[in-house]
Amino acid sequence: MTAVAEPLPTFDCRADFADELAILARADDRIVAVCNDSVGSSNLVRFREEFPDRLVNVGIAEQDLVGVAAGLANAGFVPFVSAAAPFLTGRALEQIKADIAYSDRHVVLCGQSPGMAYGELGPTHHSIEDLSWMRAVSGLQVVVPADPLETRSAVRWAAACGRPSYLRIPRFKVPAVTPSGAPFQTGRATRLREGGDVTLIAIGTMVSRALESAELLRADGISARVVNMTFVEPLDVAEVVAAGETGTVVTVEEGLVSGGLGAAVAKVVAEHRPVPVRMLGVPAFAPTGSTQFLLDHFGLNAAGIAQAVREALGRA
Repeated sequence: MTAVAEPLPTFDCRADFADELAILARADDRIVAVCNDSVGSSNLVRFREEFPDRLVNVGIAEQDLVGVAAGLANAGFVPFVSAAAPFLTGRALEQIKADIAYSDRHVVLCGQSPGMAYGELGPTHHSIEDLSWMRAVSGLQVVVPADPLETRSAVRWAAACGRPSYLRIPRFKVPAVTPSGAPFQTGRATRLREGGDVTLIAIGTMVSRALESAELLRADGISARVVNMTFVEPLDVAEVVAAGETGTVVTVEEGLVSGGLGAAVAKVVAEHRPVPVRMLGVPAFAPTGSTQFLLDHFGLNAAGIAQAVREALGRA
């Protein structure tokens, strides 16, 4: 009888985000948090208790949220703006463009519960457009951590980088995938697995699923390289070009395929090393249902990714 592998432990990255932010705040009086009636959902309750005068709650007013953060940055603070990703990026896009990016303010925008994490709350709460919108804003760095360790690294990096950035903080739990001691550098990806037949380029919650799919493909004799891209902007161009060595590239993201990771990778591939590219993600408005249902519905699971690879290689 074949032994069934025990499922890996999973973690809520919001807890690591809040814990690392508090560590930074203890060491640096400039660190402040700004939220929109989202203290609980951002895991900032303890931060508020420890730093009551360094958490600004503007209420449900996302445009004001970003404007206040820009003012704080102008006064020498380092504001971490924490809000549900669909409303932070949708309602305050003009302020993000003009007050943060164009003005080059050191503000860290933290999109909580992105992708389809809100599940049953439906299309109004699905944040599938945020990567497309944020990539389109010139001068804004876009970071998608894959697990707790990378979330902590991203928070520390964002506090020190001196430029505006957008961090995508996942809501549903994910396993640890980042090797201990892995460097976290601007615009650098991490190659998690070597392979010669296809390259899977994934971000965020999809990285662990891409790794699982590589195991399924191995049983079929398909050798899959797996890359955690981390930075959607700036993209690791060298790693994308290197992916062309395998002959086929498959991108995986929990968001719209138009304008997000897939589009960014496809542009580099077309310009530098043309090979077939298959983009996995959400094609349009997602229906209402649990997060797991929605991910399965769009094939954003290990089996779905593996099947897409087989199809791309003509081995379905």
